[in-house]
Formats: sequence, structure tokens, C-alpha cells
Amino acid sequence: MNNPGSLVRMGVLALVWGSSFLWIKVALTGLSPVQIALARTALGALTLVAVLLASGQRLPRGRALWGHLAVAALFNNTVPFVLFAVGEQSVDSGVAGVLNATTPLWTLLLGLALGTERGGSRARLAGLALGFAGVLLIFAPWERGGLASWGALACLVAAASYAVAYTYIGRTVSGRGASSMQLSSAQLVVGSGLTALALPAGGLEAPHPSWEAVLAVAVLGVLGTGLAFLLNYRLIEDEGPTNATVVGYLLPVVSVLLGAVFLGEALTLRVVAGMAVVLAGVALTRARRAPRPLPEVREAVVAAASGEPATLK
Repeated sequence: MNNPGSLVRMGVLALVWGSSFLWIKVALTGLSPVQIALARTALGALTLVAVLLASGQRLPRGRALWGHLAVAALFNNTVPFVLFAVGEQSVDSGVAGVLNATTPLWTLLLGLALGTERGGSRARLAGLALGFAGVLLIFAPWERGGLASWGALACLVAAASYAVAYTYIGRTVSGRGASSMQLSSAQLVVGSGLTALALPAGGLEAPHPSWEAVLAVAVLGVLGTGLAFLLNYRLIEDEGPTNATVVGYLLPVVSVLLGAVFLGEALTLRVVAGMAVVLAGVALTRARRAPRPLPEVREAVVAAASGEPATLK
């Protein structure tokens, strides 16, 4: 990757997506998890739809496609956005970012279980085991001060939810004639509606938004869930999907460092070691990919997921 523009875009993406967990933590000072999820999804949808219309495109048509996108939005936006915010009520933003990096491990595990991932080499299986060993190291259930809590588990389930979404998208949405921009915009529109339906479950209490919380949600929605997709799409076009995935390895590092610098979160040796082990495991699982390539639609929807593990797949 010798293109200076690509390096700049990669750096911006790593900062925007890696900082998402910091902004979630800040937004929690004035909003509930469901309110945060709804605001960021709606703002992301407005951003992408505006760009879509400005480029002369329209939202896709077809009931079947919109039905599939509804399932994708549920598992790729509504569930993980709410659960990461729930998790960060008791878990550091840096730890949430590291747990987010386990999504490729869940994707591989789900693919092996469903038979969509073939040729599970020893290296990939070893990476799977190593990655989850890193998660266990982060949780440290054998220590009284370990992170084994409902908040940490919520973040882990959120990462697994992304894996369900990517697997579903790869099997149902590809080859339907819509562009990546159309699919991502439509998914966020549906995701906004689904998240609004969840308001009675935890979003009807009166918010107490400070200017910091409002700013945090605006950054999450417009930058992390909207404009970041455009940067990633350009990066994939210029460098190819394989080189673009390098961004994913920077996200947990950025989230841990930002949490330590701006939120005063403890940068413990155990969390840093766990992060390194998780990323090593992810790298091993990608050593030998299945021969069947993933459809480009997944790259698009992944990017619209606000940087959460997307580019790691």
C-alpha cells in the first residue's frame, strides 16, 4: 500500500471506528443504551441516504430484499449497537473495543457449524482456540477483579451478533443487482425503525443530554456509522478488500489507547496481553481462507456497521 491517500484514509478510519467505544462511553452520561443506538443509526441512515441521492441513486426495491435487509439490520445494527452500549455501562471502552475484535472468530465458528466454511486447516483452528484464549485472559474469571461480568458478556454477544449478520448477508443478499451504497443505506433505514421499536424496553426515560453526550452521538452517527463507510468503500476500491482489512487490526489498539488517555481507564498488562492474543488468533484464522470469496455486499454492510469489527472479516 504505497498510495499516500490510502494511508491517510486508513488512519482516519482506524481513528473513527476505534474511537466509537469512547464516544459510546461519553454518550452514556446523558442517554440510555437504546437511545444511543437509535440516534447513531438514524444519523448514519440520514448521512448515507443523502449521499446516495446526491450520487443519483435510489433505495433498492423488492419486498424480499428489504426482508433480508431487516434481518441484517437486526443483527448488524440494532442488537450490537444496544448491547455494546449496555456493556459499556460497566466495562471500559478499551475492553469493549478488544472484545469487538472477536467477531471474525465467531464468524469462523458459525461458518464451521453451518458448513459454509470448509477446509478448516490446523492453522485456522489453532487461531480460533488462541483467539478465545485471549478473551479468557481478558475476562480473568479466576481473579476477584476479573472482567467476567454481564457487561463484558453483552459486548461479547454483540460481537457474535455481527458474525450472525455477516453469515446471513453472505447467503441471502448477494447477487440482487443493488449497489453497496444502496444496500447499506437501506439497511440503516430499516435498522432505525427496528431500534425505535425497542424504545419501550429501555429508551422512554427522559434523557439528560449534556453537550458532550450530544456531540458523542453526533460523531457516532455521522462519522462512525455514516461517512466512515464512504472512506472504507474508497479504500476497498483503491487497495482491494484484503489490504483494506488491515484497518481492523488497528481498531482495538486505538480503542484501548483512547480509553486510557481521555477516560483514564486502566491500561493493565492483562488486557494488553489479551488483545495481542486475540489479534494473533484472528490473524491465524485468516491464514487460509475458504476458496469461495465473500460477496462485496458484505464489505459494504460491514462498513456501515460503524467500525465495529467489520473490516476484520
